[in-house]
Amino acid sequence: MDYYMKAEKPAPRPSHRWLLRALLAFVVLVGSAILVLMWWWDHAPAPYDGVAATRAATNARGERMVAGTATTDALVQVANLMLDKRAGYLSNDVSPPGLLMDNVPNWEFGVLVQCRDLARALRNGFSRSQTQSVEDKSLREAEPRFSFTNDRWMFPSSESEYRHAIEHIEDYRQRLQDNDPSNARFYPRADNLADYLAVAESRLGSLSQRLSASVGRATVDPRRAMPATAEPGATADPDASAGAMTLSRTPWREIDDVFYEARGTSFALAQFLKAIEVDFAKVLDDKNARVGLQQVIADLEAAQAPIHSPVVLNGRPFGFFANHSLVMANYISRANAGLIELRELLQRG
Repeated sequence: MDYYMKAEKPAPRPSHRWLLRALLAFVVLVGSAILVLMWWWDHAPAPYDGVAATRAATNARGERMVAGTATTDALVQVANLMLDKRAGYLSNDVSPPGLLMDNVPNWEFGVLVQCRDLARALRNGFSRSQTQSVEDKSLREAEPRFSFTNDRWMFPSSESEYRHAIEHIEDYRQRLQDNDPSNARFYPRADNLADYLAVAESRLGSLSQRLSASVGRATVDPRRAMPATAEPGATADPDASAGAMTLSRTPWREIDDVFYEARGTSFALAQFLKAIEVDFAKVLDDKNARVGLQQVIADLEAAQAPIHSPVVLNGRPFGFFANHSLVMANYISRANAGLIELRELLQRG
């Protein structure tokens, strides 16, 4: 009887707490590692003296500084730096932490656009005596490879295409060192330089507008303010002018993207203009344009000053907090105005 009335004890269930604790510890460890890598990788190279590096490398190879050496070597240096910096190339990463980062990829895009512009100028202008002359074989291969999409990670990856482009630029640079003028040439003419500066102007002008739009900019569409069929001397209807007023504003989630794209653009363009100052020295001196070019370089380098804030602030124009986009827009606008004046000076007879 006692046997049947004795309560049976349930079998002890296996505890899963140790499994949950291990899983939680793994998640914390992986998350911490990702955060540390994001902090370490969130770094853009500082300005450097690329011309001095070119001279040192040229002397080490037993070569001589001929026209075009500084410009082509600057393109090689900046492109290699974009690919081989502390974090490597992040724009096409498909896994954390690169997938979670956007500041450095936008910096890379700004650098890449400048590399594309200079490669195009080398192919279409600097390396050709006239529009009907034959283009250089290496530059013909390099320019489209720099224009390859920036976010492809395989078959072929963006990095592999850009490295092939660098190899072709290096081949062109090596052939510039030959004593055979028919092998490769570089023509440091005022019209070639003016054409390149016109492209740089458009890049900086667009960036300046996008940076200024961080706080919203009121713009007027003259086509809406003044009818196309208006008589000469007629005035626009005030109501029509009011309707033509629009407010353009950069979305708050894109403010830091535009800011870092501008940082990458100013970084690369400053290095290219330093090299141009060497290769186009005679043209700049003949046009009394060297001082203007140096001022543009100084403004672009000022845009590379360290940011003493963990985030890109977007305060009101005259508010309590800083607005980093407006500060950047100031330097970009000054550099853009300097390029306009420099191009006009080069185009004068």
